[in-house]
Amino acid sequence: MERNKFIVTLFLILCFQELSAQVKKWTLEDCINYAVTNNIGLKRQKLQTDVADVDFLKSKMDILPSLNIESDASIQYGRSIDPISNGVTFLQNFRNGYQLYSNIKLFNGFTTLNTITANKFMLKAGLESEKIARNTLIIGIMGQYYQVLYSKGLESASKMQLDLSEKQLFRITKMVETGKEALSKQYEIESQASADKLSYTIALNTASQAVTTLKQMLQLEPGSEFDILLPDLNNVLIIDSSFSTDSIYKLASQSLPRLKEIEYELKASKKQIAAARGSLAPSLSLGGSVFTGYYTLLNDTSGLSSYSNQMHNNFGQAVQLTLNIPIFNNYSTAKNIKLAKIKRNDNELRMEQEKNNLYTDVENACLNYNRGKDEFVAAKANYDFNIKSFEAVQKKFESGLVDVTEYSVAKTTLFKAESEELRTKLQLLIRKLTIQFYSTGEYENLIK
Repeated sequence: MERNKFIVTLFLILCFQELSAQVKKWTLEDCINYAVTNNIGLKRQKLQTDVADVDFLKSKMDILPSLNIESDASIQYGRSIDPISNGVTFLQNFRNGYQLYSNIKLFNGFTTLNTITANKFMLKAGLESEKIARNTLIIGIMGQYYQVLYSKGLESASKMQLDLSEKQLFRITKMVETGKEALSKQYEIESQASADKLSYTIALNTASQAVTTLKQMLQLEPGSEFDILLPDLNNVLIIDSSFSTDSIYKLASQSLPRLKEIEYELKASKKQIAAARGSLAPSLSLGGSVFTGYYTLLNDTSGLSSYSNQMHNNFGQAVQLTLNIPIFNNYSTAKNIKLAKIKRNDNELRMEQEKNNLYTDVENACLNYNRGKDEFVAAKANYDFNIKSFEAVQKKFESGLVDVTEYSVAKTTLFKAESEELRTKLQLLIRKLTIQFYSTGEYENLIK
């Protein structure tokens, strides 16, 4: 019985160790979702939006009346005014007062309302800034993810080249041992296998560096294991489609946050001009207060009312209406108006510049896709041809009809053709995803 328990326990430990040793394979969706949730840069950008949200809330609260209460206590020496008789006294006295007061702005040139609207637009611009930062991160991760795929594809192709060389080396070695081939031919194959091993080592290190770069972009915990799940690129369909620059630009200008952010900032700057101009108008405010207090002479207990009686008897109220007409304020109002106009003009120029930049990006993306499609078709046909050509040369080599040099040339040509087919395929895929991203502004449907 004890022996059975020991075997079961040992089996569970070994299974746990095997599961722990397995590295999670990350898909593109996993990478993007993790980055969007945990990236420090995005979190900092969210804090900037929170600041804009606080400013917006504060501007709305400025409509409400203020309400404050204050209390003071003092001991006076020397000459002072007796609040009971309003006469001058030189006796030491103690004073304690309380006041509750409120104030509300009835009119201030619509400065408060325009500030609320401006801060509302700035909050919307902040939300668009978050999307811009997110999109920039996503595009970077997508590009690096496909760079990893390309590097691993080259690693796999290099490994196949090395396996072919080692297979031929084994065959030639056996033939040399039986006297069917010359030793020089074995040396030639050994040289080729050595070169292929070097190429494979370089490809392996390049793929490892690409994975490390993607891991660093994801900002994973130090020491954590990371690798990607390789999709079956042979099942990826390359649709024969083309894209129009004008139609894609029209969709991008409506969906991408690049223009929306500047548009909201432009609207905000116009409201900021109106808010600054409001300072030129007279302002009217209404205030009110209730107050009471206590007074006593120190070292004199004659005749003054008690604390509670004085607090009751000295209770008073006040209402005030204040009109403020600006005449000269050291150029501060005019400065704020001019600065707001300059900011508006700058946002208008930014909008035009960003429209031009977006159109250029969309145009280049469409042209690159259309050109890349032709490159992929040619690379695919070249790869298919070189597979057949290499198979024919390989059979001739094994039959002794061609030498090692011709075999090596055919193998190298096949490797280059395979690399180009992989490069153009991945390049076309990333370009297509980029155009679809321009069209929708969303990445969720692109990574499925």
